[in-house]
Amino acid sequence: RCLLKMVKGNIIVPEEILSFCCNGLQGSTSPPRAQEPGEREEAPGDMASPSPARNPTEVQMSQLVLPCHTNHRGELSTGQLLKWIDTAACLSAERHAGCPCVTASMDDIYFEHTISVGQVVNIKAKVNRAFNSSMEVGILVSYEDLCSGKHCSICKAYATFVAQGPSGSKVRLKPLTPQTEEEKIEYSIAAERRRMRLVHKDTLKDLLTRSPHDTELETRDGSGAVPAEKTRVESVELVLPPHANHQGNTFGGQIMAWMENVATIAASRLCHAHPTLRAIEMFHFRGPSQVGDRLVLKAIVNNAFKNSMEVGVSAEAYGQEMSINPRHINSAFMTFVVLDQEGRPRTLPMVAPEPGDGERRYREASARKKIRLDRKYVVSCKQTEVPLSVPWDQSNKVYLSYNNVSALKTLVAKANWALAREKEKVRMYTLEEDKFLSFRIEMCVCIAASRAFSLLSNLRRRHEWDSHYVSAELVQKVDEDDMIYHVVSQMLRHENKPQDFVILASRRKPCSKGDPYVVAFRSVTLPTHPPRAEFTRGETLCSGFCIWPESEEMSKVAYYNQATPGYLNYITTNVAGLSSDICATFEACEKFLLKNKDDLISRLQD
Repeated sequence: RCLLKMVKGNIIVPEEILSFCCNGLQGSTSPPRAQEPGEREEAPGDMASPSPARNPTEVQMSQLVLPCHTNHRGELSTGQLLKWIDTAACLSAERHAGCPCVTASMDDIYFEHTISVGQVVNIKAKVNRAFNSSMEVGILVSYEDLCSGKHCSICKAYATFVAQGPSGSKVRLKPLTPQTEEEKIEYSIAAERRRMRLVHKDTLKDLLTRSPHDTELETRDGSGAVPAEKTRVESVELVLPPHANHQGNTFGGQIMAWMENVATIAASRLCHAHPTLRAIEMFHFRGPSQVGDRLVLKAIVNNAFKNSMEVGVSAEAYGQEMSINPRHINSAFMTFVVLDQEGRPRTLPMVAPEPGDGERRYREASARKKIRLDRKYVVSCKQTEVPLSVPWDQSNKVYLSYNNVSALKTLVAKANWALAREKEKVRMYTLEEDKFLSFRIEMCVCIAASRAFSLLSNLRRRHEWDSHYVSAELVQKVDEDDMIYHVVSQMLRHENKPQDFVILASRRKPCSKGDPYVVAFRSVTLPTHPPRAEFTRGETLCSGFCIWPESEEMSKVAYYNQATPGYLNYITTNVAGLSSDICATFEACEKFLLKNKDDLISRLQD
């Protein structure tokens, strides 16, 4: 029996057939159905598979790429993909907020592959962390080839959404409790990503201030400079009801798609070919747009490097009268490449910037490229590919600090910590992974968390409780939360000279209730402090303290260390019970905290 519920003209459409057409061809964001008894379980990693303990904010969307979604090459247009990403992320945000949400920004997106017609796009979005009235949504995008069964990652993105109440008022969000190890890691690092977003503009400004203004244009054989003015594009779009979201505002994904379209045209005017979008640097929505607005989209090539170019694009909204005072809606910077027949990036012609603003945009594009490279290098740094110590550069201080803190938070959030030793109040845990052996040592101390944080974050006083430390000199005060120290430690048993370290110490106060105080350490290299003959240069990859308040005058203090090769023998000796040196050092740390907590109070009061 079939219920006939919809009539279009003289054709009666069965409800079941209509549901199949809407969900099967146009995509679905509905929760997957429950698995029937005896039904075959899908392979792990299949994004369409239901998870028994799925995050309640998780949204899964699958879209079949049709010819209407593609460009002239039969590949899914990036603009269409951005619309699907924004839709899935918004639905996830609204599941948590329980009210309408609007897109505030979308972080850098790096596209790894293109998607062809006939393939399926799988999008998974879930809220990583909720702050006061905003939340971060993580989005994973992959494609699936239905014929071969192949799955491939496309991109990973982070979007920020703001919950809105009646008349556009902000809504205070309920906190999110992460459940799985992956969710705890994302939850913890979300606070650092938020910090990076807030200081990004200052980082760029600082880099431009310190870089020379008279940078010479690059010279390339066989190519003359193309005036940037020749790449300029301006286009207008009338916002109609189909372009609006369920709140009546212009759909953020639609604005991003329009921006991608004009940016592609600008890039094509430089290279006289069909460019491929490789990366987008942060969409930032500065205000809403409504049905009836005229959106003026502007794009221009800011700078062309050897194999890539940056296109700046903006969106401005006008009312019906097209007044002289537009509303700035959005801006972004997109990186394009032109691929040859083998899929390798081609050499691009140079750009001759216009005097004034054009030269400013040219220099800013160079600064943004450096920041992107710094960020990518710092975040993707692996022990097997690069040295443990990373070069310190003032221009990449934000990302080195971010990596320092996020690496420690990632280590803290890992599961499978095993209790190795217990001595009175001190507990020692180990974590065995493929490449690293890490240890954690913890105890409860009768001291306020904020006071323990102040004492332990000052490396110049560590020699008072850690017998391995001889001295710690403050080399550079980067800011209030980040310091660089030159540390000298005791002579190793198998060496005839002491060790020294150059360490970046990054401290963070809790972002919200339940977060720990964090003091993270990692090695950096400084030109002013090269390795010296009288020392053996040591390195630390990831170590530091986390301090959780148990009550007003009681804290749980934990120290973490991801063992480096030179430190491994010391750790295994203690883990095996052949030495109690680590436990004794931590007990000395407790005595130091108890001895100095009252002195610290009096100094603060003075």
